Amino acid sequence: MGTLILGLLTGILFGFILQKGQALRYDRQVGLLRFQDFTILKIMLTAILVGMAGVYFFVDLGLAKLSIKPTHLAANILGSLIFGLGWGLLGYCPGTAVGAVGEGRWDAFWGGVLGMLVGAGLFTEVYPFIQNSLLKWGDFGKLTIPQVLGVNHWVVIVILWVIGVLLFRWLAKKNL
Repeated sequence: MGTLILGLLTGILFGFILQKGQALRYDRQVGLLRFQDFTILKIMLTAILVGMAGVYFFVDLGLAKLSIKPTHLAANILGSLIFGLGWGLLGYCPGTAVGAVGEGRWDAFWGGVLGMLVGAGLFTEVYPFIQNSLLKWGDFGKLTIPQVLGVNHWVVIVILWVIGVLLFRWLAKKNL
């Protein structure tokens, strides 16, 4: 029960941050897709960099364990195409669609949340058929970038942080 309550509180905090960062606004979402407004990119990149360092920090302390999912190229490519198509057509990604519903935007409910539920149901129905075909193509098992490169995970984290900081500085210089 404690895990569920922690998940609920984390979700509320995440939604609050998305709302305050204006990530739930349709014009911000479309602005990123049109390479005109990088607010969403800045929020996502900040979350990725902080989350990546935080997770590995807790893993190194023995307070958390990684749950690496297997790499399936065909499934990842198809899933990415579906995700991108949905984001481009609706103007919301899954997290911002749920947040926008919380703000009272019904377009996000009918096109986003309902679409996610229908998509999950369809995936459940087709899973037995793709389990031994699509999900087997490009199966590389459980991989991480540090594992592939043969380096300590902190080397990758530091490199990605440097790239992230440089990207933030470039975006600030360009007023994007």
